[in-house]
Amino acid sequence: MTLKKRYKIMLYKRSSELFAQAKKVLPGGVNSPVRAFNAVGGEPIFIREAQGAYLIDEDGRKLIDYIASWGPLILGHAYPPVIDAVTERAKKGTSFGIPTEIEIKIAELAVAMVPNIDKIRFVNSGTEACMSAIRLARGYTNRDKIIKFAGCYHGHSDSFLIEAGSGATTFGSPNSPGVTQGTAKDTLLARYNDIESVKALFEANKDQIAGVIIEPIAGNMGCVPPKKGFLEGLRKLCTENGTLLIFDEVMTGFRLAKGGAQEVLNIQADIVTFGKVIGGGLPVGAFAARNEIMRFLAPEGPVYQAGTLSGNPLAMSAGLAMLTELNNNPQVFESLAKKTAYLHEGFDKVLSKTDIPYQINRFGSMISLHFNENPVVDFESSAKGNLERFKKYFHGMLAEGIYLPPSAFESYFLNDALTYEDLDTTIQALEKIIGDRCLN
Repeated sequence: MTLKKRYKIMLYKRSSELFAQAKKVLPGGVNSPVRAFNAVGGEPIFIREAQGAYLIDEDGRKLIDYIASWGPLILGHAYPPVIDAVTERAKKGTSFGIPTEIEIKIAELAVAMVPNIDKIRFVNSGTEACMSAIRLARGYTNRDKIIKFAGCYHGHSDSFLIEAGSGATTFGSPNSPGVTQGTAKDTLLARYNDIESVKALFEANKDQIAGVIIEPIAGNMGCVPPKKGFLEGLRKLCTENGTLLIFDEVMTGFRLAKGGAQEVLNIQADIVTFGKVIGGGLPVGAFAARNEIMRFLAPEGPVYQAGTLSGNPLAMSAGLAMLTELNNNPQVFESLAKKTAYLHEGFDKVLSKTDIPYQINRFGSMISLHFNENPVVDFESSAKGNLERFKKYFHGMLAEGIYLPPSAFESYFLNDALTYEDLDTTIQALEKIIGDRCLN
């Protein structure tokens, strides 16, 4: 009996029952596709509760968590100041659709923490933030086209669900039914870490490109840091061509540093989008820029954007509590980076003793393991990984009580509730599944 089958029979009973029930009323049994485990096989586990660095599934099993709700729970699950803030706010009402003082407080704090922004607009998700940032860039520049990078994910808005065309200067094509060719023609595809592919697009579309949107540290092809000079070259090209540079910091904002990737990399974007951490675990997104750009946004300017639940007091309370903790305790970023480096070194020590091809990418508190022969620097190289080995790795680690992203193309997100004992347990789990020949 394989390890995966044994785990399902012994430990999956309640989750399997719930998944069967969910498929009757939810498409695919989930509300977001990656949760269905299609990329790794088997059936998803259902979570009952979580505390600190640990998940408890519906079968009562404790798991060390390396996704942190895909990033926002930077200080761990059920972090007391956040829970207290949400609880106290809920007693006073959950939603008004009318301005509240707390929106001002979190906006003032966010603007103070992040370089090169004067105003911020809160929305309800990272998808909405990126969609709105593109609309604002088009309205500000009076241009239609945008450049995005293969492998970077900016949500499920139509403009972003575009796959690569046949060459660097071609238009992309829709990779989801429901996305029109008309939308696709305004989305140009470049290669991450390849500044020449971006130059070619600017040359072929002179004075037509409104914005370039990028994850400054990619997290949706695994963790892929930028090569030296790549983002600097991008900034230069945008400035020379009157194009707005948009940093999608939904993952990196308030995770890598108080000021996010802009601070760490010392590169200024024109528009920055946020999500994840800024909501403290509740559904929140935001986009921000300098005054001259944000003035184009309604009701001050002509670019329309609205949301009935934008600035929801529960989400604002959670976000304010989280940002306050990070602002008052910036050492957390160093702590997280050290823990991530420790995990990297441990994995490297275990895997280097084998003949298994692998690459480990890391930046701050983001990390990913790729079963690749060669360095992973973009989506094309990431896609060359051994997916069958990754599936075995995922299920082997899960059987040992380690919850990793159920996809080879997702970054791990560490939270500061993780102890070094947790990290050692994780490293030992990898050593065990290799010793059991699970990755052969």
